Amino acid sequence: MRLLVLTGRIAAACTALLCLAAAPADSPVNVPEPDGLYAGPPKGYTPPTLKGAQVVDADALAALMAEPVKPVLIDVAAPDRKPSNFPEGRLWLPVHPSIPGAVWMPEAGAEPLAPAREAQFYARVAELTGGDRTVPVVVFCHVECWGSWNAAKRLVLTGYTGVRWFPEGVEGWQEKHETTNLRVDPAWKAGSEPQAGR
Repeated sequence: MRLLVLTGRIAAACTALLCLAAAPADSPVNVPEPDGLYAGPPKGYTPPTLKGAQVVDADALAALMAEPVKPVLIDVAAPDRKPSNFPEGRLWLPVHPSIPGAVWMPEAGAEPLAPAREAQFYARVAELTGGDRTVPVVVFCHVECWGSWNAAKRLVLTGYTGVRWFPEGVEGWQEKHETTNLRVDPAWKAGSEPQAGR
């Protein structure tokens, strides 16, 4: 009887190990980088790496922000949506806490992203970097956000060599540092509004 119980336990342990080895892509055990941009759900476990970019934590980001050449900080977090049960007649005033000095371009890491919107993203980043693709550019949103991974990957794919990805996002930053409330970047917002006469 003991041998039967022991055999059952060994079989269960082997099954568990096989399940870990075959963990799905959204598992914290091993999330591989996709070949291109990620088109799955925007929230979920992300890879620990981004080829062509440096992955930075909050301390490394703070040190980078203290350098003489300031990095361009790009927040791509989606804006808060008004809850469906929000009381009628009450004023909806959402705030967006972020890293001081960041430029907020909501959903610039979406995939797919309309070609005109993607072109606008590249144009705005070129403007923010003065056309210098070696300038440090830090992309972030929230923790476990594929949007920031995609936005950073877009920059890597177009030849930016100073790309940093900050996967800890605003939540990781605010553990040790102050945040500020941001408004959507005016140039980014203008591109999302319907043009007159259309």
